[in-house]
Amino acid sequence: MTAASGGAQTARPTRLPRSARRKQLLAAAQQIFVAHGYHAAAMDDIAERAGVSKPVLYQHFPGKLELYLALLDTHCDAIIAKVRGAMLATPDNKERVKGAVRAYFDFMDHESEAFRLVFESDLRNDPQVRQRVERVEQGCIAAVTDTIISDTGLRPDQAELLASGLAGAAGQAAQFWLANGRRTPKAEAEALVAALIWRGIASFPLQGGSTAGTPPEIG
Repeated sequence: MTAASGGAQTARPTRLPRSARRKQLLAAAQQIFVAHGYHAAAMDDIAERAGVSKPVLYQHFPGKLELYLALLDTHCDAIIAKVRGAMLATPDNKERVKGAVRAYFDFMDHESEAFRLVFESDLRNDPQVRQRVERVEQGCIAAVTDTIISDTGLRPDQAELLASGLAGAAGQAAQFWLANGRRTPKAEAEALVAALIWRGIASFPLQGGSTAGTPPEIG
């Protein structure tokens, strides 16, 4: 059946490359998940937000959980890459600390919706979701651990403990800053947290020093 002469033609949806369509669907899903939470989000709403039919959505993701996990994977990889990049960007350890803190604050600030998916999910008790959240923590700790070992000569268990403290302090401070409405200017907040962490970690001597590899005495 043909359209009447001069009548309006029904536009067909733009056909995107698979990677571009996947990115579009993930963006729409993020908006729905953040707005409604995982349990209240519906695939119908996600398809409508993306401007596609449900069959198109299901071609890329077989279910809501798979879609949610794909989103988590994207953002988990992003924060780990930010922290690892901070460690590799400079040999100056003070700047590395600043960079690691900035990585967390940037993630919370520029990708605050992503932060809520990763750290405030209403699906945290699901084993697959919990595994991904733990991967973020372990991935960031591992990035810092490698640098501490190479610079100080501390044992792996000692370096990992220090790295968990650095990552934990930076991540918790950034979350608090975001949750409390960014009351402190971002650059000032980063500088405060970095100064606190640096004053502690700077007491560990560089490898090759007279006490390299030996933690400072407590007490």
